[in-house]
Amino acid sequence: MKLEPLAPGERVQLRDSDARARGDLPHGDALENAARKQTDRIADLQRVLYADGRRAMLIVLQGRDASGKDGTIRKVFTAVNPQGCEVTSFKAPTELESRHDFLWRVHARVPPLGMIGIFNRSHYEDVIVPRVRGGMKKKEWLARYQRINDFERLLTESGVVVLKFLLHISRGEQKQRLNDRLSDKTKNWKFRAADLDDRALWSEYTKAYRSILEHTSTEAAPWYVVPADDNDARNYLVARTIADALDDLDLRYPRASKDVLDLKIV
Repeated sequence: MKLEPLAPGERVQLRDSDARARGDLPHGDALENAARKQTDRIADLQRVLYADGRRAMLIVLQGRDASGKDGTIRKVFTAVNPQGCEVTSFKAPTELESRHDFLWRVHARVPPLGMIGIFNRSHYEDVIVPRVRGGMKKKEWLARYQRINDFERLLTESGVVVLKFLLHISRGEQKQRLNDRLSDKTKNWKFRAADLDDRALWSEYTKAYRSILEHTSTEAAPWYVVPADDNDARNYLVARTIADALDDLDLRYPRASKDVLDLKIV
């Protein structure tokens, strides 16, 4: 099993059953080993990306509370050189950020050439949250979709590969994970009372995510829906997609000039 990009305009249901991985994935230790091979591929390719300096990669992670965004970052990028990778977590806009257009703070965090950038939540929060909780009108969110598509096309034309992952978790699995956060003292810090408010709006968030997938999965910047109920399957599928995308870039180490090759070290 591998993830397939959503075609532009493709509609998805985001049912609870879609959060379970299917297909020919291995199980248990074999799945963990398969995931490790993909993370090793990413580590090797990231070194070439950094040295090559002609391309960059932006990875967008979206998902409901407890869908595993933090865990994905920790597991998938465990072997990556920190010098060539940067993670940005987007919270509610600050007063200064709110006085600019909604993409202002995002553009500033786009990775430069040679780097991998990871968005833990992203510019899509500035459509999802206002739509579900702030009463944003349809014409406003449709306008933002277009601005996002234009923005992401600009990035790809500038050498940045954009991969967008929606970590899709079922309602039952989210309940279990939220309960774990309450019962496990080492996870208490992750729990927010607002998580329950968002959970009560499950259907509204589902509609918002479905709309985003339909309107903003493009040839330039596709969305991938990741079945996220099983952590190991989630990590493997995301890691394989990233490694394959890096592999397709024809990265190479720069060749030294003749003057450098002729130098003698004494």
